[in-house]
Amino acid sequence: MNQLRFTSVSFTYPQLVDPVLTDLSFVATAGWTGVVGPNGAGKSTLLALAAGNLTPAAGAVDRPEVAHSCEQRTDRVPPELAELLSYPDADAGRLASILGLEGDWPYRWESLSHGERKRAQIAVALWRRPDLLVVDEPTNHLDREARARLATALAGYDGVGLIVSHDRVLLDRLCTQCLFLERSARAVMRPGGVSDGLAQQARERVERRRDYDEALARHRRLAAEAARRTREASTQDRRRSKHRLRWKDADAREKIDRARISGADGKAGRLARQLDSRRAQAAEELASIDRPVQERVGVSVHGRRAQRDSLLERPAGTLELPDGRLVRTPDLVVRPDDRIALQGPNGAGKSTLVSALLADLPAGLDRSRILSVPQEVSAGDAARLVERVRALANDELGRVVSTVSRLASDPERLLQTAVPSPGETRKLMLALGLERRPALVVMDEPTNHLDLVSMQCLETALAEFEGALLLVSHDDAFVGALARTAWRISSDGLLAVEPIGT
Repeated sequence: MNQLRFTSVSFTYPQLVDPVLTDLSFVATAGWTGVVGPNGAGKSTLLALAAGNLTPAAGAVDRPEVAHSCEQRTDRVPPELAELLSYPDADAGRLASILGLEGDWPYRWESLSHGERKRAQIAVALWRRPDLLVVDEPTNHLDREARARLATALAGYDGVGLIVSHDRVLLDRLCTQCLFLERSARAVMRPGGVSDGLAQQARERVERRRDYDEALARHRRLAAEAARRTREASTQDRRRSKHRLRWKDADAREKIDRARISGADGKAGRLARQLDSRRAQAAEELASIDRPVQERVGVSVHGRRAQRDSLLERPAGTLELPDGRLVRTPDLVVRPDDRIALQGPNGAGKSTLVSALLADLPAGLDRSRILSVPQEVSAGDAARLVERVRALANDELGRVVSTVSRLASDPERLLQTAVPSPGETRKLMLALGLERRPALVVMDEPTNHLDLVSMQCLETALAEFEGALLLVSHDDAFVGALARTAWRISSDGLLAVEPIGT
């Protein structure tokens, strides 16, 4: 069977009230199918169902015989990595070359950057040549060169591929169709890459809004007309009533009898009844159209500019990386109004440098004034984070929930889950940290795991932030919109401080 088929699939996690997926049907054949949607819409759940790691509550999933999945997290060493790097066949050597793997990676996994781990994970998956391959956010952590390598490797896969990603360039290059999920459990398959699909989605939303507005106007017009005719019928009924006539008023009683026989006075009543079916049809039409809802998105990052000369400092010298390599650095200072992008290839030492800066704070600086969002959060830490949020006092919980909602996630569903997705975890960390009104926001790969809407919300919010920013990111467009200074680590271990744009 060279296709993946979902037939009326529904799924609900035991701890949730509402289903994550409802009556989902689609077919994916050889080639790549993209899965697109906001955080919490069920993308990772769909991949787990496709790979057979979850069982649907209703419906059926028919999949090819051999399936393999690449999850977002890179905590574990892929079991076959050492075998692949012994180069038992030409395909292993080809994949190792394309993705830039090195022979000692299985033995120093903890010292590898998340980008290097992701490349190894993908290489193993492709080397296994499964009939079905599902991949969750493969470009997280990857620099520009690594993304190009990844795209080349994935383009060579000839089985049935299902890929979740916020990387438009990758989806446009690989995908022949994209499945768009919404938090309302609605799903639509659209042909082409994600750019084509988003354009079609925008057109459909405009058409749906127009159809809904027209149907609503018809329904209101008929309701008003029915109310008017009902009032007229009521007036005429009172006129035709003999209840208030004197029993000797024969002329008036005869006039009413003639009107009843001719039906002249009952015309408004008959017309009012005739409207009932038209009103029912209009109501049915209105109910058949998904009501277009304009979700409130966009969050303000409230902060306070620090009243001190510096927030982070590191004197000129060398920084030793976990694998023993050295990075040479000049004097580094983060001042209260700085906006700095820390850039460099995977494995250059960016995350190590951030950790060193945060470990040795200047005297007198309150650590609570720094909001630090790491590149990755373990499943255990994510679960503990949810418990911490649930235990907040009502006022603070309300503010955190509002922030999460404005970052395009469903906070009610998020707080019901035991372990939130990586994207939702980052949103919770951000929402909690903002409660402290930080003077410095440090984010390691801030756009990782976030959907497109959330990325735009975060970029807008950070642009208005009053304090300092230190952003570690491979997303040139994101840091270009926010940073004024770049700390760039070269492949030979030299850090240079440069203005953005050079």
